[in-house]
Amino acid sequence: MGDKITKEIQSLVEVELRKGASKSRIATLLGVPYDEANEIIDEIKASFRPDLGDKIIFLFRDEKMAGTIIKLLNNSAVVEIYWEKSSEKMKDIMESKTIVNFKDIVEFIHT
Repeated sequence: MGDKITKEIQSLVEVELRKGASKSRIATLLGVPYDEANEIIDEIKASFRPDLGDKIIFLFRDEKMAGTIIKLLNNSAVVEIYWEKSSEKMKDIMESKTIVNFKDIVEFIHT
């Protein structure tokens, strides 16, 4: 699949992921079936590097959490948590900041 992903496709998917676009919208923009778009998106997400200030939704112990990236590391980021949009169950066991692996980012919040 990697040979099918051009720089233009990679750029388009990254921009749309940052905007919070759905997978079906990305499939439509790419002009490919939904299943093929999922494979492309998953491959790009594996090599994807977010930016400082990106607002994200991520998984922590199978709970959805939300926050803003305040520092980038090699394969992860320091995230300040938005408790209003995060799982209440996690409030007792987490600090206001946490480290999130890029692979655990579920989506980008478009505001």
